[in-house]
Amino acid sequence: MGIEEKLPSGILLSTVEKVAGLVRKSSVWPATFGLACCAIEMMATGAGRYDLARFGMEAFRASPRQADLMIVAGRVSQKMAPVLRQIYDQMAEPKWVLSMGVCASSGGMFNNYAIVQGVDHVVPVDIYLPGCPPRPEMLMYAILTLHDKIKEEPLGVHRARVVEEAEKAALAATPTSEMTGLLR
Repeated sequence: MGIEEKLPSGILLSTVEKVAGLVRKSSVWPATFGLACCAIEMMATGAGRYDLARFGMEAFRASPRQADLMIVAGRVSQKMAPVLRQIYDQMAEPKWVLSMGVCASSGGMFNNYAIVQGVDHVVPVDIYLPGCPPRPEMLMYAILTLHDKIKEEPLGVHRARVVEEAEKAALAATPTSEMTGLLR
């Protein structure tokens, strides 16, 4: 005989973290940050055929103070990197970043001085989405994967510790510009 049988019908048991995670994953508001051809695919994902509104993301926000997900779609130039960081810093906590396309993730085919070789050198990235350009279905899958990650994130000081550990790991990683082997 479990506790479920002693409770009246209609009673749901959960933790505050689980309920907050469910609510946060169902109300993600993305910021528009389309920089190149990947932005066209991002716009198509928000249109009627793919309809991101099913996942509570019907409005892309133009103001970073109203957004909690930054989708970096396309290559990031050295001149755009400080602007990207400023917009990230203006976003409300908790915030997430999705790197869309191979150019945003690793610089893509643009291995030169003008393009940042991976947006993770500018902001911490939660989900990497490969492809050139990635299809809207791939973006939707990445967003759903991010929803699962958001749902399981802890709250309060526990979340701050997790974020701090992730940033330390990102800073300790080898930069893509120093990697050798099949990348060069």
